Amino acid sequence: MKRPDFGKNRFMQQYIINQYFIKDILSWVQSNEIAIPEIQRPFVWSSIKVRDLMDSIYKGFPVGYIIVWRNPSIRLKDGSLSSGKKIVIDGQQRITALRAAILGEEVLDKEYRKMRIRIAFNPIEEKFETLTPAIEKDVNWIGDISEFLKNEGGIFALVDEYKKRNPKADLQTIQNNIDKLYSIKDKQLGFIELKENLDIETVTEIFIRINSEGVVLSQADFAMSRIAAFGDFGINLRKAIDYFAHTLRHPEFIENIKSASDDFTNTEYYQKILWAKNLQDDIYQPDYTDIIRVGFTKEFNRGRLRDLVSLLSGRNFETRAYEEAIVEDSYNKLKNGVLDFVNKTHYERFSMIVKAAGFEVSGLIRSKNALNFAYILYLKLRSQEYNDSEIERIVSKWLIMSLLIGRYSGSPESQFDTDIRNIVEQRAEKYLEGIERAELSDTFWSEGLVRDLVKSSISSPYLKLFWAAQVKLGKRGFLSTDIKVRDMIIHRGDIHHIFPKKYLESNKLKQRDYNQIANFAYTQSEINIKIGAKSPKQYFTEILEHLENGVFKYSGIKDKNELENNLKENAIPVSVLDMEVTDYQKFLEERQKLMANMIREYYQSF
Repeated sequence: MKRPDFGKNRFMQQYIINQYFIKDILSWVQSNEIAIPEIQRPFVWSSIKVRDLMDSIYKGFPVGYIIVWRNPSIRLKDGSLSSGKKIVIDGQQRITALRAAILGEEVLDKEYRKMRIRIAFNPIEEKFETLTPAIEKDVNWIGDISEFLKNEGGIFALVDEYKKRNPKADLQTIQNNIDKLYSIKDKQLGFIELKENLDIETVTEIFIRINSEGVVLSQADFAMSRIAAFGDFGINLRKAIDYFAHTLRHPEFIENIKSASDDFTNTEYYQKILWAKNLQDDIYQPDYTDIIRVGFTKEFNRGRLRDLVSLLSGRNFETRAYEEAIVEDSYNKLKNGVLDFVNKTHYERFSMIVKAAGFEVSGLIRSKNALNFAYILYLKLRSQEYNDSEIERIVSKWLIMSLLIGRYSGSPESQFDTDIRNIVEQRAEKYLEGIERAELSDTFWSEGLVRDLVKSSISSPYLKLFWAAQVKLGKRGFLSTDIKVRDMIIHRGDIHHIFPKKYLESNKLKQRDYNQIANFAYTQSEINIKIGAKSPKQYFTEILEHLENGVFKYSGIKDKNELENNLKENAIPVSVLDMEVTDYQKFLEERQKLMANMIREYYQSF
């Protein structure tokens, strides 16, 4: 395939468009001149969509463009230049569909099991369908066009064979339509080749503008494309990333790997990820983006994935040239990062640290990037030979701190880059202390966090941090004698409105009022039911009366001191005992301060 000449004018267009024969494109894919990274990932098109693609090509309808981005040419060790492969940026599914329908290749389903998609053709009606048992028995149909297209003896024998099975069919019609089918590989597809020196942001922008579906490519997608383009080494590394992430969510999938990829089971990666099939924990379930991001940042001390794409292409950031040695070094370092990530001891120990910090279930952490960086920090500290107790303390505080201030909610890659560089240049604990002085001052705890708690959302990260604090500090549920918040979170206990929802609704308060963070508490279902729609003054008066009479209607709390201690464990002001709807705003303000104090106590307990 002739390489287009883009010239040196930086104002010329950023791509070139050609039309290539389908047979040539498939040939380039088979010879690895074009890298199709998605071929090792699930095929998401339905067989109907494959059928429609074949029908459109047969009829000469447009089917979109294949968009490729050439790897930069790299300087080899002997000083010569090697032309980079073309990587498919858009069109993976179409090419995979063509390989399945025309070449008869197997694809992977959503569970990574190999499957065939067989497309049938009716020459009389010029109609394509997915092959079914009924169609396979029907003499009017060519059952599998891939078998038909493999015939190298020309169409005459095929026409004769079909005519024998369909003696009443018009010979000229059969001959014309079978000839059109046989020539389907000579149809042309639009082929857009992007300049090799474009940066990721420009390639992404071009892709979005060309792609009619408005699909957004992530930098992790570009990284995965680069990884897959590095021969068997890259393909197996990519499989390890994909397969590990999939196994964490679907443990039974590990049994499908042998049928999906026999060669992979002979690699070191397979043994490294095999343990994931027995994992019962969902506290941290990374996808392929998370694995790449963590492995890259830990190993390269950089936070921007575009740098990984450049390094995997061989870029020397100082000379701006592309060198073979940098490619090899980058792949080896990324491999080390991925193996560190999937290491059973590392993964399970990190999960234990997260749980020990109060995050007993995954729903208590809404920021995946906060978890990602906490894992990066854990791996980094292990590599620097910190002792286990110090690792636990620093990682726990870092995770809580990043959730408290939304550290990775804005521009996570930039923040990752800043944080990893500073952690490398300084001791991690010293850098953390600097962040605490700047971000977690007395004013933050007494005013900033209190303001953050003035929100109406049960999914608020600050409410979840409060519950994590209760878990870590061993607090009991609202009005519970023995059952702790930890138990109710794990077993999905009730989240109760301290000023009951129906009570506030009856007093004309809106949803944004009664669903204030400071009005929520974890409570046993039976206690919640007994409270019903009563005001706090009413149900607390009944509780106190019952305590005097030795009756425990609401809970097993035995005296007023125990009741006040329980309120303290839930950061509820004692003044709530006499409160009615007119006191609701005062209650919220008092409780917001108490909740902020408990979160502070929690953070400083590490």
